[in-house]
Amino acid sequence: MRLGGGASNSGIVPEPIARQPWGMLIPLFALVGFGAAVLYSAGGGAMQPFASSHLLRFAIFMTMAIVITVFPRDLVRMLSYPAYIIVLLLLMAVEAIGQVGGGSQRWLDLGFMVLQPSELMKPTVVVTLAMFYSSLPVGMTNTWRALLIPGGLVALPMALVLLQPDLGTALAIGFGGAMVMLLAGLPLRWFVGGAAAGMVIAPLAFFYGLQEYQQRRVMTMFNPEADPLGAGYHITQSKIAIGSGGIFGKGFNEGSQSHLNYLPEPHTDFVFSTMAEEWGFIGGIFVLAAFAIILRWGWKVAQDSTDRFGSLLAGGMVVTIFFYVAVNLLMVMGMAPVVGIPLPWMSHGGSSMLTNMICIGVLMMVNRWNKNAPRRGLTG
Repeated sequence: MRLGGGASNSGIVPEPIARQPWGMLIPLFALVGFGAAVLYSAGGGAMQPFASSHLLRFAIFMTMAIVITVFPRDLVRMLSYPAYIIVLLLLMAVEAIGQVGGGSQRWLDLGFMVLQPSELMKPTVVVTLAMFYSSLPVGMTNTWRALLIPGGLVALPMALVLLQPDLGTALAIGFGGAMVMLLAGLPLRWFVGGAAAGMVIAPLAFFYGLQEYQQRRVMTMFNPEADPLGAGYHITQSKIAIGSGGIFGKGFNEGSQSHLNYLPEPHTDFVFSTMAEEWGFIGGIFVLAAFAIILRWGWKVAQDSTDRFGSLLAGGMVVTIFFYVAVNLLMVMGMAPVVGIPLPWMSHGGSSMLTNMICIGVLMMVNRWNKNAPRRGLTG
């Protein structure tokens, strides 16, 4: 979307500014600003410690996204597999020397920042699979080669992330990989068969693959009131916060659930609950509308892509963002287990902000490719 196409021609708006995708950027900036307001309240009515760092991280990662935008297609293709190997090595390093926090070993202390490599794997696996399928003849998408190699590329980092343990991030990596496979044209019957096999394996995975606390989270989803002060505490308090907001909310900085510390993690996993208590149904509609606009723009970028690589790349980044949004919202409403998935551009957290801004940068990059390249179909 151009900001007043005629204005850029008349010199009122400089061309480098006018050609930016403002149809996506304006809702994104609004969402980040609204998130900062919610984090201001979650911090007790102060910019520290959440709101100021939230805005600073966004400014830094927005700059990174702008840099990603100018990458040429050939460079991205060339770096796809090396990037996958580097992030995979970082995941292995987490197992060896990673920091432990909250019972999980997920982070690497690099001195200037604490990095969660599993977050980087989400967009990296999308780029890698997009590269693989763009190099694979379309006629081979119904052969086992189209499934086994990409399946291994997805399963290996998932296994390393599950060792941390981090079920939510492992599912995000698997979801992104599966969606790229679907967009690449793999037979639908394979996905139906995979879903059926998953339903058979799920009970075994639940009893033998999940940690005890993860099992409690799954069971709590079905009946949080059974243990309202234990395993069901998070979901119960989240529902109270959301429900108490009503239509218009209690008012900015007036949320009792977060201010009185009833709502756990009001600045990260349950930031939507913090928002809903103070801004009500109207605030929730604003957040959902902003996400819908951003995701719709990203999907159009994928549809308008001039080659197969760009189409799969953009589509994979859209579904990665969608996974964050969908799982977090389902989680805070008690419709999914509490798996530690933050809400993009509203939750306080550097690693998730980094991942989602990489997705935005890649989408802006593909959007630039689309504008600068002739139409050639999706087989190139």
